[in-house]
Amino acid sequence: MPKLNREPYRVIVEHDTPVAMRDGTILRGSVHRRAEGGPFPTLLARTPYGENTFRMMPVTPALEAGFAVVLQHCRGRGGSDGEFRPWLDEGDDGHDTIEWITAQPWSNGEVVMQGMSYLAGCALQAAATRPPGLTAVVASMTPHDFYDGLKYHGGAFAYGSARNWGVMQAMLGLMHAAEAGRDVGAGLGALLPLLADPAAEVPPDVVPWWHDWVSHRERDAYWQELAQTLVHDRIEVPVMHVAGWFDLFLAGTLENHRRLGGPLVVGPWSHLNPGGSGTGAVNFGFFASGQAIQLEQRQLAFLRGQDSGPAVKIFVMGDDVWRDEEAWPLARAVETRYYLHSDGGLSPEQKAGEPVTFTFDPRDPVPTTGGPTLLPDPVNVGPQDQREVELRPDVLCFTTAPLEADLEVTGPVSVTLHARSSAPSTDWTAKLVNVHPDGRALSVIDGIVRTTRSTSVIDLVATSQVFKAGHRIRVEISSSNHPRFDVNPAVDRPAVQQVYPDSFVTLPVVPR
Repeated sequence: MPKLNREPYRVIVEHDTPVAMRDGTILRGSVHRRAEGGPFPTLLARTPYGENTFRMMPVTPALEAGFAVVLQHCRGRGGSDGEFRPWLDEGDDGHDTIEWITAQPWSNGEVVMQGMSYLAGCALQAAATRPPGLTAVVASMTPHDFYDGLKYHGGAFAYGSARNWGVMQAMLGLMHAAEAGRDVGAGLGALLPLLADPAAEVPPDVVPWWHDWVSHRERDAYWQELAQTLVHDRIEVPVMHVAGWFDLFLAGTLENHRRLGGPLVVGPWSHLNPGGSGTGAVNFGFFASGQAIQLEQRQLAFLRGQDSGPAVKIFVMGDDVWRDEEAWPLARAVETRYYLHSDGGLSPEQKAGEPVTFTFDPRDPVPTTGGPTLLPDPVNVGPQDQREVELRPDVLCFTTAPLEADLEVTGPVSVTLHARSSAPSTDWTAKLVNVHPDGRALSVIDGIVRTTRSTSVIDLVATSQVFKAGHRIRVEISSSNHPRFDVNPAVDRPAVQQVYPDSFVTLPVVPR
């Protein structure tokens, strides 16, 4: 019988530990540290999601790696005082908390930060204030900017994720107010219908910040002020980045990596299933998981300054294998144009032809079916069968012949669209689809642009997908993807849309 040589150790845990911010606001959290030994480096994570987030943090692995752990509620959330203002206070509050940690007798003066999504943003915003003592950050699935890639994509409002997150934060705000002794009955009465009906319109006075998000449709002073809380040029500590091919912040994580450098890991994951083995309609198997590549262990090693892993590690879908790379994007990938043909074909050869026409009706938008989503329906994400969507007359499909050999697409993907609309402003959506021999049409990645121009570039961000021999590559073109994005408010009647055959998708083809 195998026997492990492990000695028990005692842990001191302090709950609701108060930390005073520079403006006098008291933030609270929990402190975990070994009872013996020290002083310790400290792993700090800050969250706006309440105590249940603490249960998902790797406290025990961090303790065993030699860290003390501080888990703190953002202001106005959990046990912390103050008003929650998304993104505005996290840099300074993180800075002040790090100063407090380094002054504790159990601290060795070194602090690292780790988190996903908003928590990762807290870490990067703190790093941008250059607090003494901060030595490293692991940032997973987080945007690089609060306008571009978070609330707006290609100029279109990210309605689904903004609504989902905003309603959740409104509820957390009411719970916080109730604990402070306030009467929240009216607020709950207004909010509960939004929770019960994902299609219900959001009154601007029910969800704080909603009016700001929808009224500032351009990158104006409102967004510029937020951008000043995350200036990448001010971040000097090493950062490790973790992304998912089906995460709504894939573009942000890749841009953070481009600006800051550091190791990059990209798996076949979504925002609600980071590190999982399956997303949407596809089970990639156990070896696609973060557990299979010991992601948690590598993150802790990075935070200790002991990482020896590859510069870039990506999961190649289709082959369903992990592969180490020297850099992102891949230098050996060849940008290859596949042109949209008037007869519905798609090939590297450009062909003359008439424009393809469809009518966009803003009262009947194309329903979101999979993709990098964060919707109330947790199943509507990632690769999903598009056949029902493709039956709609307002969805154009351009498809290659069956491939004679495997074709790997790894890197940034975009669609250059030459098109016209009878509306003064319009949206163009594009979706890359993997068509299987049995007819299944599984989405790979998609994008949108809101424009008044006749030539537009639709950013589909990036992927690593092998289209197997016998499969076909398809590009879908339409003018809506709801509720992931709002329906263009400038279009109040059916519009005639024309797509010209000199349009093309740019695929980064990796030679094999």
